[in-house]
Amino acid sequence: MIIVLKPRTTEENLNRVIKMVETKGLEAHVVRGEEMTIIGCIGDTVRIDPRLFEVDQSVDKVMHVQEPYKLANRAFHPEDTIIDVSGIPVGGGHMAMIAGPCSVESEEQVIDVAKAVKEAGANMLRGGAFKPRTSPYSFQGLGLEGLEMLCRAKEETGLPIVTELMSGEYLDIFDEKVDLIQIGARNMQNFDLLKQLGRTKRPILLKRGLNATYEEWIMSAEYIMASGNENVILCERGVRTFETYTRNTLDLQAIPVLKKMTHLPVVVDPSHAGGKWWLVDTMAKAALAAGTDGLMIEVHNNPDCALCDGGQSLKPEKYAVLLEQLRRIAPIVEKTW
Repeated sequence: MIIVLKPRTTEENLNRVIKMVETKGLEAHVVRGEEMTIIGCIGDTVRIDPRLFEVDQSVDKVMHVQEPYKLANRAFHPEDTIIDVSGIPVGGGHMAMIAGPCSVESEEQVIDVAKAVKEAGANMLRGGAFKPRTSPYSFQGLGLEGLEMLCRAKEETGLPIVTELMSGEYLDIFDEKVDLIQIGARNMQNFDLLKQLGRTKRPILLKRGLNATYEEWIMSAEYIMASGNENVILCERGVRTFETYTRNTLDLQAIPVLKKMTHLPVVVDPSHAGGKWWLVDTMAKAALAAGTDGLMIEVHNNPDCALCDGGQSLKPEKYAVLLEQLRRIAPIVEKTW
């Protein structure tokens, strides 16, 4: 249920309506916009008569929300949410340009790539310290040692770091050291982990599951938000279809659809979607034209020798060319970074 207050409602009247909501056993979630103030009523509202609130002099209208997701719903928060990632705004016209290797392989490697992508125009550094792999025999990442290497790359370049959390066991360490905590496709519906993420205020980059619907994806974001952390960025990384030529199928429709359904920023990972380096630039441009709030692109200084996903990684010089091309597109779609 959503309660829309009349323009210029005083703080005293707002608090009175909030108290009315809470006496009905509901949680009041207040959103202040430029033109209106909305109170989102969280809880079981099925048996509550909206006329109980409509009679109040400060209430303009009361609406029931049919979708199961509430806090992530565009109706609860009409304006785009802007997420602050250690001083880098994401959403509402602010672009996240995230780049770096799939896996951290050495301190020298990750620092070299970090310097190169920053010079090209990236504003965040990605790198895998813990790697979920289909095969138990594949490289699983350097773990905490790799995380320390990312931290040293951050010290060298000033770039906020983005890396994947696979277990709540390391949440406190990630909360201390990581600027944007990534939750991968395979953990999108790890609900215990999602609820634990509500304990931190660190922004969360939530990747779409391999076969997840839009609603399932948003509901995973809702788990995090309902647990106390509303700093969630959605990441489209391709879904599994019948096509086998590419690694996944990039769903560009997700960008406008998610922006209609939710107020959260939506970024795109064209590297994992196609699985081929030569597809990255085309899909990145298409995502930008479709209104994405950011791009996460894999960059490696020697893809042929990469320990993970070298075939989908751009070399630093290719990444620099791509960003220069994107800058020429950016004014058309009113996006800047």
